[in-house]
Amino acid sequence: QVQFVESGGSLVQPGGSLRLSCAFSGRDFRTTTTAWYRQGQGNNRELVATISGGGGRGIADSVKGRFTVSRDNAKNMMYLQMNNLQFEDTAVYFCNKNPPYTFWGQGTPVTVSS
Repeated sequence: QVQFVESGGSLVQPGGSLRLSCAFSGRDFRTTTTAWYRQGQGNNRELVATISGGGGRGIADSVKGRFTVSRDNAKNMMYLQMNNLQFEDTAVYFCNKNPPYTFWGQGTPVTVSS
């Protein structure tokens, strides 16, 4: 059974940093493109960052230069380093493959507030 477990979200002040973690289980994701998504209140879920099994990366324009995605294939883990967080980054962050399965994990909430 494939599962995603996100962690690392928190309340942070504008300009602060967080590192999110995603643990995959249930199959081998080493050759699969995985991704971070987020959904702010009242908004649709949006794609934030992707990373292929070989390490090729994609990043949304809204977070370019501030967020970095990485992965550890040996551990079936993916990470999102978020720097210089802004109010508009407030959302629940999810991980999945890209394109995503129809099911999702619980997500991890990030709140940027002063």
